[in-house]
Amino acid sequence: MTDAPLLSVRDLSVAFSQGGATTTAVDHVSFDIARGETLALVGESGSGKSVSALSVLKLLPYPPASHPSGKILFEGQDLLALGEKDLRQVRGNKITMIFQEPMTSLNPLHTIEQQIGEVLSIHQGMRERAARERTIELLTEVGIRDPEKRLGAYPHQLSGGQRQRVMIAMALANEPELLIADEPTTALDVTVQAQILALLADLKARKGMSMLFITHDLGIVRKVADRVCVMTHGRIVEEGPTKEIFANPQHDYTRHLLAAEPKGRPPASDPSAETVMAGSDVKVWFPIKRGFFRKVVDNVKAVDGIDVTVRAGQTLGVVGESGSGKTTLGLALARMISSEGKIRFDGRDINELSFGAMRPLRRELQIVFQDPFGSLSPRMSVSEIIEEGLAIHEPALSAAERDARVVAVLNEVGLDPGTRFRYPHEFSGGQRQRIAIARAMVLKPKFVMLDEPTSALDMSVQAQVVDLLRDLQKKHDLAYLFISHDLKVIRALANDVIVMRNGRIVEGGPAEQIFERPRTDYTKALLSAAFHIETAASGVVSE
Repeated sequence: MTDAPLLSVRDLSVAFSQGGATTTAVDHVSFDIARGETLALVGESGSGKSVSALSVLKLLPYPPASHPSGKILFEGQDLLALGEKDLRQVRGNKITMIFQEPMTSLNPLHTIEQQIGEVLSIHQGMRERAARERTIELLTEVGIRDPEKRLGAYPHQLSGGQRQRVMIAMALANEPELLIADEPTTALDVTVQAQILALLADLKARKGMSMLFITHDLGIVRKVADRVCVMTHGRIVEEGPTKEIFANPQHDYTRHLLAAEPKGRPPASDPSAETVMAGSDVKVWFPIKRGFFRKVVDNVKAVDGIDVTVRAGQTLGVVGESGSGKTTLGLALARMISSEGKIRFDGRDINELSFGAMRPLRRELQIVFQDPFGSLSPRMSVSEIIEEGLAIHEPALSAAERDARVVAVLNEVGLDPGTRFRYPHEFSGGQRQRIAIARAMVLKPKFVMLDEPTSALDMSVQAQVVDLLRDLQKKHDLAYLFISHDLKVIRALANDVIVMRNGRIVEGGPAEQIFERPRTDYTKALLSAAFHIETAASGVVSE
C-alpha cells in the first residue's frame, strides 16, 4: 500500500430537492480507502450509505440530487468535477459496482454472453470471439459451473447466487482498482452468501483491488472488512479497524447495531395442539415441454411428496436454499397453485376445491409476502389496503365499522392509526411489513403463511417484526408456516422445522433438535453458514 489513499471522500454532502423542499441525505461525510483495503460502510436503511457510494461514480439522479459540499478524490482526481465523458473512462474501468438485486440490474432481454461481452466491447474494444473467450474465463473465475453452457442463458434462468456471480464477473471484466459492493449478499441464501463473500475475498487478495462494501449486517462486516465506518442519519458516527469496532464500540448506535438480531425462543413444540393445516404426499411438478408439438419430456419436481403438519399456536419453519421448493410448498398449502396429494385445512379436505370454492376460506388462510412494497398497491392508502379484505369477506360491515377494525389492527401491529390515509411509499420497509401483517390479521385468520417476511429488513427491524409475530401468535393462537433462509429468525420463532432440498424434506423435527443435533450434512452446512460464515465459505461447493 502507498501512503496516498486510492479513494478519498472529503466533506461530502448530498441533498435532494423536491417540491421546493430540500432534504439532506448525507451530511459532511469523510473517509479514505487505501490500496488493497476493504472499507465497510455500515448502517440501517436511510442512513445514507448507498447514497454515499453512488456519489462516487455520480450515479444519482442529477437533479434532484446535488452536492452542497465535498470532494471525491480518486488517484488525486476529483470525480465530482469531471464531465460525463471523462467519468466514462473511470466507470467500468477503474471503478466498478455490483448492486443488491442482480435481477433488476441485469437486462432480462439479453443473454449472459451479450451482457458481459458488451462491457468488454465498450471498454476494451474486443471483438466477438475474443470477448467470448474472456467471458468464459470470467465465469470460470467467479465459480459458474460449465460456463460454456451458461453463455446463452437469460437472467431468469439462473439462480440468485448465479446472477450475483454474473454481476461480479461483469464488474471484474476490466480489472478495476476499486470495487463498490452495495449489499451484494442481502437477498441470498446463507450458503450462497458464504460463497459470494469467500469469492470476493479471494478475488480481492489475488488482484490486489480495493473494495467499498455497503451493508447493514455486521456479521458480514466482521468477515470481509479491514476498517468500518458506521453511518446513521447521513453522518459517520464511528470509524476504525474492524476488530476494534467489534471489541470496543464507542457510539450508542454502533452498540445498538451489534445487539440487533432476533432474540428469544419459541415455546416448546406441542404435538397435542390442534392441527390447523396438514399436507400429505404433496406434489407440485412443472412439465418441461420441447419440440414442435410441445411434448412433455420431463418434469421439474418443485415439491415431491411432502408431509407437513401446522398446529394452532405453533410455527413450522421451512428452510432451504433458493430452488429448494419451500415457497412452492407454501403456495400449494395455501391453494394458490395446483398440487397433487391431500391438503386438509381446519379438518376439511381443500385440495379438490376449485379456486372459486376456496374464496370463502381465504379470510382464515392468509399470506404475508417477502416484499411488502411489491405486495401493497401504490395507488391505495393504507386504510384502503387493510379494509379491502373486510369489504370482500364481511360486506355487512358499515364504513365506520370497517374503519374501527382498521384502527384496531394498526394499533395491534404497532403503527399510528393516524397514518392510515397515507400511501405505502411514505413508510419505511419495516412499517410496510407491519401494514402487510395488519392486512392479514384484520380478517382474524387461523393460518398464516409468511414467505421470507424479514429478509429485506434491517437487523433491528427484523427483531421487531419477529417479536410482533410472536405476540400476535400468542394472542390469537395462530398457526404459522414460516418460510425463510435466515436460520437466526427461524430459531427465534419456530417450534418445529423442516429442511428442504430439491423438492424433498431432508430433515425435520422439533427446532431444538434441528439446531442442536442436526443429522444430515446439508443441515449442518446450512447451520454452519448461518452462524459461522467463515466455516461454510471454505466448504460449500460453488454453483
